[in-house]
Amino acid sequence: MSRRCDVTGAVPSFGNAVSHSHRRTRRQWRPNLQRHRYWLPSERRWVTLTLTARALRTVDRDGIEKVVARARARGVRL
Repeated sequence: MSRRCDVTGAVPSFGNAVSHSHRRTRRQWRPNLQRHRYWLPSERRWVTLTLTARALRTVDRDGIEKVVARARARGVRL
């Protein structure tokens, strides 16, 4: 499973960890991904999505049908 949100497309970002002595080492910020199962009434089946916490709020606001339609338009296979 890749670390990518199905709705927002969020992926890990990279940068430097800077110590007290100012030495720099590479580090990674990972998105807050959650797996959530939704019932799609139009298809009469469950869909499991990997979502960030922000995308969970987007689904609550817009509804699962609209969010799945937008994700499929972007090419996400559900």
